[in-house]
Amino acid sequence: MRMSIQKRLEKELTRLSQQNAYRKLPRPTEGLDFCSNDYLGLAKNKSLQTIIQKEFSSQNLSHNGATGSRLLSGNNEYYEATECCMANYFEDESALLLNSGYMANIALLSSVPNRRDTIIYDQACHASIKDGIRLSQARHTPFKHNDLNDLHRKLKQASGNIFIMVESIYSMLGDCCPLAEIVSLAQQFDAEIILDEAHSTGIYGQHGQGLAHSMELHDHIFARIFTFGKAIGSHGAAILGSNQLIKYLINKARPFIYTTALPLHSVVSIRCGLNFISEHPSLLNQLWKNMEIFNKNKPNTLNIGNSARSPIQSITIPTNESVQMASQEINNLGYQVLPIRSPTVPKGQECIRICLHADHTKQQLIGLLEALQKVTASI
Repeated sequence: MRMSIQKRLEKELTRLSQQNAYRKLPRPTEGLDFCSNDYLGLAKNKSLQTIIQKEFSSQNLSHNGATGSRLLSGNNEYYEATECCMANYFEDESALLLNSGYMANIALLSSVPNRRDTIIYDQACHASIKDGIRLSQARHTPFKHNDLNDLHRKLKQASGNIFIMVESIYSMLGDCCPLAEIVSLAQQFDAEIILDEAHSTGIYGQHGQGLAHSMELHDHIFARIFTFGKAIGSHGAAILGSNQLIKYLINKARPFIYTTALPLHSVVSIRCGLNFISEHPSLLNQLWKNMEIFNKNKPNTLNIGNSARSPIQSITIPTNESVQMASQEINNLGYQVLPIRSPTVPKGQECIRICLHADHTKQQLIGLLEALQKVTASI
């Protein structure tokens, strides 16, 4: 007998609850923010808020929203001018704004590779990348996380146009991809690299142009995805690449074609945020200083991953139940952290994810480390 859809949903929710994998929307809590992706503190920066509001007011808008997709009624001169500014800022030929990093990955991967091509992706890549790959209908295979030997083996087996999909900084582990070596392998096998710069946007390079730019490798990347809801403190994303790529996406990328455009306020916020970072290099310097303080003072007893070059720090605490209990205890001590549970990460790799910010003080960083040590010692 067929189970009703409501009973099926209830059964699955019960299963998730029994496995400590049930999700619910959290409410803001008291304590220092060590859980958000607001790496430079721009989402709450009062000076930037004033600049955004002034710029937004100067546009004399007649609409609150975009009113349609970019190909219908949602395009305007400010949108196009911002994309030109992005192309100059990130030093590429063209840029295309999209509504989120998730949508950018779906748009690019579902439209460019086809069923005759091969996508080889790091197994630690974000869910949006894996979803986009499935939609592409291309042959695809993962390689072991940051394992160049495994990537080399998979490249030898690939056919058609070959795409290597990696992230500059991985969102859960906080470690960097070996980009220089990947570029070398791509050249050896005539493969194209797609680089998700979500967690390096605004952080790497003199003005936050990302990991590839900081290594002077951006000219060797087929496409870069930058997101603006993290270090930039706003919302939205952009794909950077050749003029031909951007024209192709405008014509073929369904998530772009059939989605209402970002409201102009978001576009203004992105543009002002990028300018603000350029004009305030001390923000990047302070973030890197805080990363150094954290890594210099972390005790050896803490099982912290290899992420010295990233504001993302993760402490492995196996099992969903244990990591939830640990994060709650740390929150009770005044530090906002979140548990990352399976299936978001593989079983046995559950962790507390910590995000360092430019506006954290040394005292706050040391206090967090002491709280982490105290709680993890009792597990």
